[in-house]
Amino acid sequence: MSERPRAVRTHTNPLTTVRNLGILAHVDAGKTTVTERILYTTGTTYKRGEVHDGTTVTDFDPQERDRGITIFAAAVSCSWNGHRINLIDTPGHVDFADEVERSLRVLDGAVAVFDAVAGVEPQSESVWRQADRHGVPRIAFVNKMDRAGADLDTAVASIRERLHPVPLVVQLPIGTEDGFTGVVDLLSMRALTWADGAEAVEEGPVPDALREEAARRRRLLEETVAERHPAALEEFCDRETLGAATLAAALRDLTRGGDGVVVLCGSAYRDRGVEPLLNAIVTYLPSPLDVPPVRGTHDGTEQDRPADPAAPMVALAFKVNATPTGRMTYLRVYSGTLEKGDTVWDAGTRRTERIGRILRVRADRHDPLERAVAGDIVAVVGLKSARAGSTLCAPGAPLLLEPLGVAEPVVHVAVEARRSTDTDRLASALARLTEEDPSLAVRTDPETGQTVLSGMGELHLEVAVERVRREHGIEVTVGRPGVAYRETVGEGVSGFVFRHVKQDGGAGQFAHVVLDVEPWEGNGDEGGFVFRSAVVGGRVPQEFVRAVEAGCRDALATGPLGGHPVTGLRVTLTDGQTHVKDSSDTAFRTAGRLGLRDALRASAMVLLEPVVEVTVTVPEDAVGGVLGDLAARRGRVTGSDTRGGAAAVTATVPLAELFGYATRLRSRTQGRGTFTARPTGYAPAPTAASTSAR
Repeated sequence: MSERPRAVRTHTNPLTTVRNLGILAHVDAGKTTVTERILYTTGTTYKRGEVHDGTTVTDFDPQERDRGITIFAAAVSCSWNGHRINLIDTPGHVDFADEVERSLRVLDGAVAVFDAVAGVEPQSESVWRQADRHGVPRIAFVNKMDRAGADLDTAVASIRERLHPVPLVVQLPIGTEDGFTGVVDLLSMRALTWADGAEAVEEGPVPDALREEAARRRRLLEETVAERHPAALEEFCDRETLGAATLAAALRDLTRGGDGVVVLCGSAYRDRGVEPLLNAIVTYLPSPLDVPPVRGTHDGTEQDRPADPAAPMVALAFKVNATPTGRMTYLRVYSGTLEKGDTVWDAGTRRTERIGRILRVRADRHDPLERAVAGDIVAVVGLKSARAGSTLCAPGAPLLLEPLGVAEPVVHVAVEARRSTDTDRLASALARLTEEDPSLAVRTDPETGQTVLSGMGELHLEVAVERVRREHGIEVTVGRPGVAYRETVGEGVSGFVFRHVKQDGGAGQFAHVVLDVEPWEGNGDEGGFVFRSAVVGGRVPQEFVRAVEAGCRDALATGPLGGHPVTGLRVTLTDGQTHVKDSSDTAFRTAGRLGLRDALRASAMVLLEPVVEVTVTVPEDAVGGVLGDLAARRGRVTGSDTRGGAAAVTATVPLAELFGYATRLRSRTQGRGTFTARPTGYAPAPTAASTSAR
């Protein structure tokens, strides 16, 4: 039995030994426990943190410990066998998907964690698609192999069917459910076992009872790899088998190219399977040198910056913590070297900033650094205006990276301070929240004068309001949650004439436009709008056509039903007239805005409400009550599945009907039911909702 490897402490890491990765999964699949065991196994921590005890390193916020879920992406660093691993533990709840999105933007690889009983769950699928969009290579870790009903093959089948990668299973479990004690490594054909309470993994020969099955699975792995990797295919054809070195190299290439996903298994809670997972991270996931150079623009031309400490510096800010003692900005350094005291150029705001301190992050603890080099993920102190998505670069070599996308909020509540003397403090606290979390938005309702806080879901807003109370000591009154409605055209109008004439001394304004307004089928985009011109004979000059389009876009901000944004329509400018003196861009922009506004009033408009796909997991004896409750909430059931004595019901439900659903579900199922939801778009609202939304 060998000693458990501890961290390898080094002052510098060549780029080939750096791994920047995230832990992705559905809520409760075990992401944070996997992260805690990685920190313990690498010697970064000397005590196992537990979610249920509130002693984890990455879930350090009081709300995370109270609720038992990850809310904020937390960065940690550790070392394993001479490799520096920069790790981000991401949230698994759909309300905090924007945290995942910002993290994925700066990562080179990821570990997707799956529950061995549930397999692919709704949020597992969502984060997988997010990683697909960013082209992030992944390996999969099937966790909780010691649970009743755990089955590696079933979990892998769900990965193949729902996520559509090529699973490359490199381990065979030893024992099932509570008897799970280890795995057979199919590359080395050796058994790795863990005893309860033991500090080390024990390596030995494959058990006799599993020798035939292990050989079969090794053969299947070789065939799957050979089909997809030319060098492996050549060796397989010559020798009818693959050596361990060839197989490992092929698995590395397939993982980094996105052509396959290496699958491992274990039980993080019981410390089983963590060492092989760490070995897989350093073996299969890419270093900063293995990913394409970062690309940005300068003066309208695209440029690449290599992952080279000697190249001009460029970094992307992906997270901001606005604490009472100062702002901490999290950076991914893509190129060059950043030193304490450096002056950097913010390419977005076009101003200089000074780096006060550089910190190596371990959740809420920090170690000072003198410099950060290409490939590092660090936090810096001293930046005044940088936001999530800001590009920082060397002043002499400016480059602007593509900014981070921000999801549009779909739920809102009215907030006000209970004491009028706290009104200014509340405004300052909300400004700090939106600075840290771009998916939160604050506005003042022009009709009621109320302060409206918008976010990605009910839980998202609950967490934000609780932070105002805890961190700023402000008692807040919260109005009933509302949803972000949209309006669209059900039946449009043709040949709508609008004439804008204004004469009040001096130069006047004249613009005459004729508009066709019709529904547009491409309204899957929430801002769906198409404008085109069918004017012939130059009756409306091109510069005025552009002004009409700009005016029409202005009119989309408030619809006639209830002042909600308008989406899903196509406007065609069919005719118009100009005046030799009084026509101008301003006149035609005004005509476009007022003309479309009147045309929408003359059209048959439809109110749209946000809808979500809900997956409710309940005991089989509670399914009937749950289905009835979903029907009462205007839910439409789209599927159901039974697994391990529990039923999973999938339905499409209007978001407005889900407020308070968690409490209702718990009461109907004696606390045994859970649900998850993910946005799917907008759908027509019933007439009653149209009235209440006005």
